[in-house]
Amino acid sequence: MEKLQSSFKNMVLSLVIISVVAAGALAGVYLLTLGNINAQKKAKQQAAILNVLPQGAEIAEPEEVNGLLVYRATLNGEPAGAAVQTEEEGFSGPQKIMVGFDAEGNILNYVVLEQTETPGLGSHIEEWFKNADKPGQNIVGRKATGAFVVSKDGGDVDAITAATISSRAFLKAINKAYAAFKNGEVQAHTGASQLNKEVEPQEETEVTNE
Repeated sequence: MEKLQSSFKNMVLSLVIISVVAAGALAGVYLLTLGNINAQKKAKQQAAILNVLPQGAEIAEPEEVNGLLVYRATLNGEPAGAAVQTEEEGFSGPQKIMVGFDAEGNILNYVVLEQTETPGLGSHIEEWFKNADKPGQNIVGRKATGAFVVSKDGGDVDAITAATISSRAFLKAINKAYAAFKNGEVQAHTGASQLNKEVEPQEETEVTNE
């Protein structure tokens, strides 16, 4: 009996040691990869800023407006609008978007930084609202007013087929971005930094999220 108890204690001790070692190894791998993950997110963010603003624009340090990051821009010393990083909860998780406005508040472009919407349905937010061949759904080039609404709710923007919740969230994020953009005058900023690297364009199972 005493030998059996001893073996049981040893087994428990061994399991504890193995668990501690495994947890330590996982923590080590996480710490090793965390820096790389953050660097990739930063690079994507910077590329998105360039992608939604005029080429050659000088980008000021970000300011926080209504909880959103606003990167105001100048071109040849004149106001050139701003890039705004916005976010809203979608059907399957947060949608993080970078949207660019010119000095008059027209939407220049947008890039989806992160989204977990259903593939083939809500995931179409990445390109749906900037399809130049579909004016009913395209918001690029339009004067932002902070009141984009899907047509199903009485607005004039066509929602993604079978993904109304995702579409509502996307437009709400754009409206929030415009509100942050308008909260303060767009003006030349001192200490603007030139971002001049090349930018590559970024890009629900059959269920409905209506």
